[in-house]
Amino acid sequence: MKIVLIEDEIPAIEKLERYLLKYDPTFEIVIKLSSIAGAVEWFKDGENAFDLIFMDIQLSDGLSFEIFNQVSLEKPVIFITAFDEYAIDAFKVNSVDYILKPVTFTDLSKSLQKHKKLQAVYHIDQAIKKVSNTLFEKKVKDRFLVRLGNHIHAINAIDIALFYAEGRTVFLVTKEQKKFIVEYSLEKLCELLDSALFYRVNRTFIIQINAINNVVVYSNSRLKIMPLVRMEKEIIVSREKVSSFKRWLEGS
Repeated sequence: MKIVLIEDEIPAIEKLERYLLKYDPTFEIVIKLSSIAGAVEWFKDGENAFDLIFMDIQLSDGLSFEIFNQVSLEKPVIFITAFDEYAIDAFKVNSVDYILKPVTFTDLSKSLQKHKKLQAVYHIDQAIKKVSNTLFEKKVKDRFLVRLGNHIHAINAIDIALFYAEGRTVFLVTKEQKKFIVEYSLEKLCELLDSALFYRVNRTFIIQINAINNVVVYSNSRLKIMPLVRMEKEIIVSREKVSSFKRWLEGS
């Protein structure tokens, strides 16, 4: 584990380093800092790698909480101080523990054990979130099977201009003006299609963004879509969907 030490008293920092290496000889002290200014300058370099910070609260140029006002620190911190009046402030930032001086080896060991347990919980929590996101993320359909006579073809979603319904029958129209029946309702298609590419503009049509040639203002604050493919029916964006349709066009 790579550790940063922030302490302005030389005997205290030497003692802390000695205890840390006694606890685990594989620990690496990355840097020893003695002031707010020096710490801020070092932390601003995003290339610096470390896992844990031991930080004295009262430094020569002020309280170390000021460091958090100047740089973003997401790594865990174990605070060290001779006074207990800063405990509440310490836990307002990403503090793991709070050790009162004089630091003993037992105190330091307990803090490191607490850090280890918290890290284990954090990693388990992150793993659960990752699995959960994988299980519940939307499965985007990027190909559709269509039948032409006795032949079955796969049509890539990116090559589809639009879908439209006539009664209970739903048709797929390609950018090459080919039309096929698909065995999905428009409602189901909305669940399967990439929402960044396709948008259901009304009860009849789902349009692909790259198949829109033009959009013009229509009556009663509605919009009319002029697709790249020829359609006998007009494609009108329903009034209640105009705002969300515009956001979709913008990519937001």
